[in-house]
Amino acid sequence: MPINLTEKAASEVKKIISEQLASPEAPQKLYLRMSVKGGGCSGFQNKLDLDKEMNPKLDELMEQHGVEIVVDRRSLMYLSDVTVDFHDDINRRGFSIVNPNAKTTCGCGSSYSM
Repeated sequence: MPINLTEKAASEVKKIISEQLASPEAPQKLYLRMSVKGGGCSGFQNKLDLDKEMNPKLDELMEQHGVEIVVDRRSLMYLSDVTVDFHDDINRRGFSIVNPNAKTTCGCGSSYSM
């Protein structure tokens, strides 16, 4: 499995999805979409979004801890063994993505090089 979604991250994603789906104009289904975009100080940035669409011709679909994760095939080659976690500490709140294949990261930690 190229992406490891921790139970804590999955719990937070499920909570966010259920809040989004409670809206009257909400789509029937939401996926956690993970992608890699060019940019930042070091060249690549990871991106997490909720997406109502999944294209079987372009995307890979996987499931962990009850969360359906969608990744486009181009991004998937950069996300081997990535861990997505959620932190709710006094010093930091939010999702973190650790990529063991990153050669360098920028000072703020939001981008990396391969």
